[in-house]
Amino acid sequence: MKVIFLDPDAHPFLREQLRADGHTVDLHGTCDRARILEMLPNYDGLMIRSRFNVDREMLDAGGERLKFVARWGVGTDHIDLDYAKSRGITVFNSPEGSKHTVAEHTVGMMLMLLNHLGRADRQVRAGQWVRRENVGTELQSLTVGLIGYGNMGQMTARRLSGFGCRVLTHDKYRTDYGDEYATAVSLEQLQREADVVSLHIFLEGNHFYANRQWFESFAKPIYLINTARGLLVRTVDLVEAMESGRVLGAALDVNEYEEQSFVSLAPDELPEPYQYLRRSDRTVLTPHIAGWSHEAEEGHARTLYQKITTAFPNL
Repeated sequence: MKVIFLDPDAHPFLREQLRADGHTVDLHGTCDRARILEMLPNYDGLMIRSRFNVDREMLDAGGERLKFVARWGVGTDHIDLDYAKSRGITVFNSPEGSKHTVAEHTVGMMLMLLNHLGRADRQVRAGQWVRRENVGTELQSLTVGLIGYGNMGQMTARRLSGFGCRVLTHDKYRTDYGDEYATAVSLEQLQREADVVSLHIFLEGNHFYANRQWFESFAKPIYLINTARGLLVRTVDLVEAMESGRVLGAALDVNEYEEQSFVSLAPDELPEPYQYLRRSDRTVLTPHIAGWSHEAEEGHARTLYQKITTAFPNL
């Protein structure tokens, strides 16, 4: 097997283990797209995070030899999954690798919002001692709604179980998915009863899932958490919901204005809806790091190694 790696910062376990098994691994993390297209016919597999769109052109460039694309991480919205399937190319991703750190980050964001931790920290650093206005709300008194109940949703529910809160979940892609940690309900019931809502769904088929109509369908004001994909939430509609009181606070690890590679953001150049989020003391913003931890990086590597070698034991 011969695999081209397009992410130079990936944890070494995957490439080292493949090499130990006798496979060839070439690192080309700094090459431009044109050069990658030239080289692809020489490889059985492609490992990528999010540098390029793996579209028809790139998949065709692999010719008859390319057998798989290994997506280091979760989202596959930059990969043409249907075309890959039609070409007989298997696409792997590794959500199992970061499910624990995403869950912990999600719960941490909830606690920051409910206890005004970000605002209080900034105030103390500025020499302000504000107590009454920063009185928190106990998580145990609330109903948390999880949209999506795959790896991330399930691990978040497990961590929430220790807080004593009621947990509901809705997943339109699954059946019979409720468990001891979360009760499966319709979207309508979740929107009637949830106080906190956390998104754990893929972007595919869910572009601007949280829009004006969605926010207006909740029976009471909510706190919103998004550690999934930025384009799930239409920022202008979120801002409108915050201004109207429908959303009490928002914790966003991702946002719709990120570059595809997730490596940079030019905040001063972004439109007013994002500036509102920057100015607000009812937001918690982090730079797309919910899925990153030292443990998760190795977890992604081990997950992809297992999937690749199980699917292609004879390559």
